[in-house]
Amino acid sequence: MGDPKKLKKKYTPSRHPWKSSEIEESKQLRKEYGLGTRKEVLIAQSFLKKYKDIAKRLIADRSEQGAKEKVQMLEKLQKLGLISVDAKTDEVLSLTVKDVLNRRIQSILYQKGLARSMKQARQFIVHHHVTLDGKDITSPSYLLTLENERKLRFRNKSSLFDENHPERVSVAKEIKEEVEAVKPKEESKPASKIVKAKAKEVESKAEVKEKNDGEEASEE
Repeated sequence: MGDPKKLKKKYTPSRHPWKSSEIEESKQLRKEYGLGTRKEVLIAQSFLKKYKDIAKRLIADRSEQGAKEKVQMLEKLQKLGLISVDAKTDEVLSLTVKDVLNRRIQSILYQKGLARSMKQARQFIVHHHVTLDGKDITSPSYLLTLENERKLRFRNKSSLFDENHPERVSVAKEIKEEVEAVKPKEESKPASKIVKAKAKEVESKAEVKEKNDGEEASEE
């Protein structure tokens, strides 16, 4: 049978792990994106560094092979939604760690309004509630392509598949309740600027949710 294959690390350890600026940056990212450990930050940083190094090499490469590799790299990053369709090679150098973290399945689940927080999105994924094109995904760090983003949903057998589940309070509903709370008691009284802004925000977020639901329904 032979010895089991040793898995290669997905990240490169920091050269200065005790540097206060790095520790603080890692803490902020973990808090903002609901990450479990610093390792997840390092994985995103290593992914970004890998493609930036490739971009730097290809910018200076004028060969035919270099041109082919440029197309392959740009196509992959375009599919992941990290760069636009008409992006050039040097634009890869302007990408940030947050750009990578925003393409994680955990972040997109929250952005689509299927979870109320990043931590809740992580919990849904780890507990086998989420499916991607019929396949269970249990890794919050999974990077979604633009094509697969439309196929993200809850498993049919999951209790969260029911839209009336108490944990599936839509973002629009929460904002609407907040608007109602700040409305003047007298209906004849003109609405304040805050209420108008909140109402507009509710409408825009509700439109986004309807669009997402429509795309899912058309695919089914």
